[in-house]
Amino acid sequence: MNQSINPTEGPIGIMLADSNPLVLSALSELIDRDPRFSLVATSATAEGFLGTVMRVPVQIGVINWNLPALGGAKLIEVLRDQATAPRIVVYAEDTGDLPRLAMTAGAAAFAPRSTAAETLLETCVDVAAGKMVFPFLDVRELQSDPIHQLSRKERVILEALSKGLTNRELAKELEISANTVKFHLSNLYEKLSVKNRAQAIAFYYSSRLALEDR
Repeated sequence: MNQSINPTEGPIGIMLADSNPLVLSALSELIDRDPRFSLVATSATAEGFLGTVMRVPVQIGVINWNLPALGGAKLIEVLRDQATAPRIVVYAEDTGDLPRLAMTAGAAAFAPRSTAAETLLETCVDVAAGKMVFPFLDVRELQSDPIHQLSRKERVILEALSKGLTNRELAKELEISANTVKFHLSNLYEKLSVKNRAQAIAFYYSSRLALEDR
């Protein structure tokens, strides 16, 4: 989900996902009028969005955070491990820590609903060019967080580790072999720059506390 898109290859393919039909209609009209974009499809649910982008090439996805039924965070996490997945722009109300949560999940940008329509379009162009757009957030600081670099599977394993699961229990819960668990753990330790399970768990909890204190 981190590949940039060459604008000379034609209009940027966009898919919209929002449970509000009025928002979908307004955004669809906005995209249709702009020659820089091509509207591939729309959906009212996360599952509908996922089903389409797994079958049809889509470059940019503009989604609401509270999509039924998976939700924006889970949808982005599922897409993280897909090489051909679109880059995601979260278009939602700027409440609480939502921009930070969106980036931590793996989105490429956050655009508040209160922003001008042209700002949303420019955000999509920037994201297509490989940029990350998060107003008022220090993107470099968040990207430096090693947990942000973990794959979805590695995040699941790290969270399971924090609950005290053994390698055998991990293998059973994730339905993978013990050797595959060891492989994922080795990669996880390397990315977090830790040497063992105890240090990985300590890193996990210290990172959670740091996020909660911000």
